[in-house]
Amino acid sequence: MTFTFANSPDLILEIPETTQHHQGFSHPSSDYQAYLNQLCLNAVLPWLQEEFTPQAKVWPNTTALASFWELVNGTAITVDATRFILVPSESIDCSELRVPQEWVDLLSWLGDYYLAVQVEPDAGYVRVWGYGTHAQLKNKGSYDAGDRTYSLDIAELITDISILAVAREFCTAEPTRIAVAAIPTLPQAQAQNLIDRLGKPEVITPRLAVPFQLWGGLIEHGGWRQNLYEKRIGLPQQRAVLQWLQSGVSQLAQNIGWERWNLELSAAAARSVEDRQTEVNISRRLAIAGQLYELTITPQGEPNTPYWRFQLRNATVGADIPGGFKLRLLTEDLQPFPNNEDIATTAVEQLYVEVALEPGEGIVWEIEPLPENYEREILKF
Repeated sequence: MTFTFANSPDLILEIPETTQHHQGFSHPSSDYQAYLNQLCLNAVLPWLQEEFTPQAKVWPNTTALASFWELVNGTAITVDATRFILVPSESIDCSELRVPQEWVDLLSWLGDYYLAVQVEPDAGYVRVWGYGTHAQLKNKGSYDAGDRTYSLDIAELITDISILAVAREFCTAEPTRIAVAAIPTLPQAQAQNLIDRLGKPEVITPRLAVPFQLWGGLIEHGGWRQNLYEKRIGLPQQRAVLQWLQSGVSQLAQNIGWERWNLELSAAAARSVEDRQTEVNISRRLAIAGQLYELTITPQGEPNTPYWRFQLRNATVGADIPGGFKLRLLTEDLQPFPNNEDIATTAVEQLYVEVALEPGEGIVWEIEPLPENYEREILKF
């Protein structure tokens, strides 16, 4: 529900009463930060869906939110090719918009429009009181090295929210974003060292504990950001494929769609009843360009010298993978290796990559075109 206050250009949105607060944070401060972000999201997302498109959705996906909110204030929402960053605050001082540096200087995180949202938990509403663009934050905002935020004075913000839809539709010539330099991916040993160090819950604000180049290089990698979050809340390794095969897929991995399957190999494939085997694999359904596909991971070879087959197929029986699709594997720190990708030059039945891995080694999978809600994850073997 939308309210308006007399003589106010602000947008007042009701917080749905059904708002659930999910536990699972390392410290009361990050728990409360998550609570405010959840209230903000639950009020603003339905408005964006109504005003712009029903397809407006959380980036990269809703299951990733806790790992963002544990570390940084703010939520990203994509509306077609436009990204909105919601920046909630309880402060009643609406003189400036303060945005954490991560949402401005990380290439894969930055947005087009930044919405200043005052959250009133007890009164049950949020107030969207202004917005600015990425270009404004970089050109006219002031950077505070103490808390690593960019702030934009109210004089620079557009405080009439009704202008937003018009700006997005008609002011397309004016750039909303400014180019920022990519932060290099960290070497794996350094990333692991940082996760061990910053994963201790007594480090209350890990985002300020190391230089921004290191911090940005760590959390821009979805797999490392998830690992850091899980370590901070004391979860054991959630993406150990051997463990999944033996004792079932972890709850966290089930939440993003991984499943374990037991396949009875047909009698025709087995020479005798004694030879018949059960093949266990791990699979995940993916929506790509409007169709469903299945990514499976199957152990191959002898038990003492296994290798792994990653395979992509269309989930519809008899349907192909279109030309142009790519299945690619990378090391944990995103480096390619020989024979690490399979490309469909024309329509094919399947794409697959086989890889031998050392115990404890991690692998990252990628598919082009990108699956819906895709985020990098590190699977451990």
